[in-house]
Amino acid sequence: MTSDRIAELVAVASEPAVDAGDRRGRQKALAALIPVLANNARHAGIRAVAAGRWLTEEIIELAPRMPARDAATLRKQHAGLSDMQIAEQLIKTATRTTAALGAAAGGLVAIEFAAPPALLATPIQLAAEMLAVTAVELKLVAELHEIMGQPARGTATERGGAYLMSWAHRRAVQPQLGATALASVFGTAAKRELRSQVLRRLGRSSTSLAPFFAGAVAGAEVNRRATKSLGETLLAELRGRGEQRWFRRLDG
Repeated sequence: MTSDRIAELVAVASEPAVDAGDRRGRQKALAALIPVLANNARHAGIRAVAAGRWLTEEIIELAPRMPARDAATLRKQHAGLSDMQIAEQLIKTATRTTAALGAAAGGLVAIEFAAPPALLATPIQLAAEMLAVTAVELKLVAELHEIMGQPARGTATERGGAYLMSWAHRRAVQPQLGATALASVFGTAAKRELRSQVLRRLGRSSTSLAPFFAGAVAGAEVNRRATKSLGETLLAELRGRGEQRWFRRLDG
């Protein structure tokens, strides 16, 4: 399936950044996504691409396919750190990775576009970067909920939907939202909200199309700020909820 292939390529492109020396490999991973996405865009049609519907649907398909570690795994891999320290480390890693993606996309010399010519308004390179960045941030959203003891419920698809709407709204998953409600999270209104968020992020990411190194620097900084803000906002809300539950137990 094309969706599975895209998920595989996105997983490679969104591997956690270790140092600044992985730009070439990340560029290759993003470049591998371009022809697959270009083919999908052609089939979706000009209107769907221009309106953001195509990329929104690609992100919806991607969400449940992105693996996230549960709290036990995170604690094992970050032995000696408190849950709060692990959460902060998750934000740092995600921020470093999306910055690396912005630098890699901005550093590409040749910008590839989809055909026909009417699709030139939406460079497929930007779509590739957007999918990879979204994958990193979705994993961050899921793992922050896990380590703070407030994971979404339901099937993989339902959890993916809940975390995707959390990403779009920049709000933690509502604890009272059960599996039945999660199943309908992608109604018309929800998709419209998600599409608006996707288009806003695409607009900011367009700075990576600046020439050569200027694009790399701009792309890295835009992604760094956005991911850091998302992580810190969600962590603050999740931490506040945890403290409220703790005080309620004391009162009880």
